Amino acid sequence: MIPLQLGVPLDPQQYVPPLISAATTVVLFVVVFVVVYLLGKYFVTRAVEAGLRRRDFDETIVGLALSTTVAIVAVVAVALAATVAGFGVVLAAFATLGGALALAVGFAAQDLIANFVAGVFIIQDEPFEVGDWIEWGGNGGVVREIQLRVTKLDTFDNELVTVPNSDLANAAVVNNVANDTRRVAVGFGIGYGDDIEGAREAIVEEGARIEGVLEEPAPTAPVTELGDSAVVLSGRLWIDPAESSYGAVRAQFLEAVKERCDAEGIDMPYPHTELAGGVEVRNVDGGAAPADD
Repeated sequence: MIPLQLGVPLDPQQYVPPLISAATTVVLFVVVFVVVYLLGKYFVTRAVEAGLRRRDFDETIVGLALSTTVAIVAVVAVALAATVAGFGVVLAAFATLGGALALAVGFAAQDLIANFVAGVFIIQDEPFEVGDWIEWGGNGGVVREIQLRVTKLDTFDNELVTVPNSDLANAAVVNNVANDTRRVAVGFGIGYGDDIEGAREAIVEEGARIEGVLEEPAPTAPVTELGDSAVVLSGRLWIDPAESSYGAVRAQFLEAVKERCDAEGIDMPYPHTELAGGVEVRNVDGGAAPADD
């Protein structure tokens, strides 16, 4: 029987020790957690930030690293506080549950994690920057924004393309404007009986007159192919991609050579190919160029 049934008065003092013990445990947990968390956050985050900035990491990665560090410090503080306060059994149960949840989330979000990791490498390695014209896997566009998960690009048809970062990290990406100079090359076919030097002079002179074409390296037009019905000269110009548009210069080059050939009666036949004003056009440098950008 309980004391009340026996007529024995209830003694509140018997509950005091357990309450004091419980309160002491809670206070101990809170104190240890606060001390470990604040000290860890102050010293560890400062060390991580200083190390990353010393190696010139991008601000996005620095911010991400600091946020991750704070979360890790919080978890460590909870673990130490629970151990000191005597919550070992509870801590072990939460650790088991947390491990299972982490494994499940890892399998479910592996594509997201892959894109996230790829984004970190893209931001840090900088294979391209905002405003660069890039090509990959038969696609291309101008980079609008680089995020940790995706990269956004504008196509030359003014379409927005959102690409997972893992696709770019695993592909051969061509950055068309990364270097100080870039070659614009177009193939022109002339007949076997025509004057090669006359055609070369027309191509070089018209190319040199185009605004934005560099004087050094100078425009050239070497013979690059002996086709079935034409001798192909590769008209080669050099531009600064940061100052001049590849597509615009290429279009002006084609038009200028065509007009010069028409005016001087230079014959540029290519019977089995559709001609543009008597000029057979080939993209000699292997890249698909925009018609106008």
